[in-house]
Amino acid sequence: MIRIKDGFVLRKVADNYLVVAVGGAVKDFNGIINLNETGAFLWEILAKGATEEETVKKLTEEYDVTEETAKADVAKFIEKLKSANLLK
Repeated sequence: MIRIKDGFVLRKVADNYLVVAVGGAVKDFNGIINLNETGAFLWEILAKGATEEETVKKLTEEYDVTEETAKADVAKFIEKLKSANLLK
Protein backbone atom coordinates (compact mmCIF):
# COMPACT_ATOMS: atom_id res chain seq x y z
CA MET A 1 0.00 0.00 0.00
CA ILE A 2 1.24 3.45 -0.90
CA ARG A 3 0.30 6.40 1.23
CA ILE A 4 1.10 10.13 1.34
CA LYS A 5 2.90 11.21 4.51
CA ASP A 6 0.88 13.00 7.15
CA GLY A 7 1.24 16.77 7.22
CA PHE A 8 0.44 17.51 3.60
CA VAL A 9 -2.88 18.84 2.34
CA LEU A 10 -4.30 19.36 -1.13
CA ARG A 11 -6.12 22.62 -1.75
CA LYS A 12 -7.89 23.92 -4.83
CA VAL A 13 -7.29 27.61 -5.43
CA ALA A 14 -9.14 28.94 -8.46
CA ASP A 15 -8.22 26.40 -11.17
CA ASN A 16 -4.99 25.28 -9.47
CA TYR A 17 -4.39 22.34 -7.17
CA LEU A 18 -1.73 23.02 -4.54
CA VAL A 19 -0.16 20.70 -1.99
CA VAL A 20 1.22 22.43 1.07
CA ALA A 21 2.92 21.19 4.22
CA VAL A 22 1.19 21.80 7.54
CA GLY A 23 2.14 21.28 11.16
CA GLY A 24 5.43 19.49 11.76
CA ALA A 25 5.90 18.73 8.06
CA VAL A 26 6.69 22.41 7.43
CA LYS A 27 10.17 22.03 8.97
CA ASP A 28 11.03 19.23 6.52
CA PHE A 29 9.31 20.59 3.41
CA ASN A 30 9.34 24.27 2.62
CA GLY A 31 7.44 24.85 -0.59
CA ILE A 32 4.32 24.21 -2.59
CA ILE A 33 3.57 21.50 -5.11
CA ASN A 34 1.40 22.50 -8.05
CA LEU A 35 -0.66 19.65 -9.54
CA ASN A 36 -2.92 19.41 -12.54
CA GLU A 37 -6.38 17.84 -12.25
CA THR A 38 -5.07 14.33 -12.87
CA GLY A 39 -2.27 14.76 -10.34
CA ALA A 40 -4.79 15.97 -7.76
CA PHE A 41 -6.97 12.91 -8.52
CA LEU A 42 -4.00 10.58 -7.97
CA TRP A 43 -2.95 12.47 -4.83
CA GLU A 44 -6.39 11.99 -3.28
CA ILE A 45 -6.33 8.26 -4.00
CA LEU A 46 -2.86 7.83 -2.50
CA ALA A 47 -3.70 10.03 0.50
CA LYS A 48 -6.33 7.44 1.45
CA GLY A 49 -3.86 4.60 0.93
CA ALA A 50 -3.99 2.44 -2.17
CA THR A 51 -1.87 -0.03 -4.04
CA GLU A 52 -0.36 0.94 -7.35
CA GLU A 53 -2.75 -1.47 -9.07
CA GLU A 54 -5.80 0.08 -7.37
CA THR A 55 -4.62 3.53 -8.39
CA VAL A 56 -4.21 2.43 -12.02
CA LYS A 57 -7.72 0.92 -12.01
CA LYS A 58 -9.27 4.11 -10.61
CA LEU A 59 -7.41 6.22 -13.17
CA THR A 60 -8.72 4.13 -16.08
CA GLU A 61 -12.25 4.32 -14.64
CA GLU A 62 -12.13 8.11 -14.27
CA TYR A 63 -10.25 9.08 -17.44
CA ASP A 64 -10.27 7.80 -21.00
CA VAL A 65 -6.80 6.21 -20.91
CA THR A 66 -5.53 2.72 -21.64
CA GLU A 67 -4.29 0.55 -18.81
CA GLU A 68 -0.78 0.76 -20.28
CA THR A 69 -0.83 4.58 -20.24
CA ALA A 70 -2.34 4.62 -16.74
CA LYS A 71 0.38 2.26 -15.43
CA ALA A 72 3.12 4.47 -16.87
CA ASP A 73 1.53 7.67 -15.53
CA VAL A 74 0.94 6.26 -12.05
CA ALA A 75 4.48 4.86 -11.84
CA LYS A 76 5.91 8.23 -12.88
CA PHE A 77 3.74 10.11 -10.35
CA ILE A 78 4.70 7.74 -7.53
CA GLU A 79 8.38 8.06 -8.42
CA LYS A 80 8.14 11.86 -8.22
CA LEU A 81 6.47 11.59 -4.81
CA LYS A 82 9.21 9.21 -3.63
CA SER A 83 11.97 11.52 -4.84
CA ALA A 84 10.33 14.41 -2.96
CA ASN A 85 10.10 12.17 0.16
CA LEU A 86 6.31 12.55 0.36
CA LEU A 87 5.38 8.88 0.81
CA LYS A 88 5.21 6.84 4.02
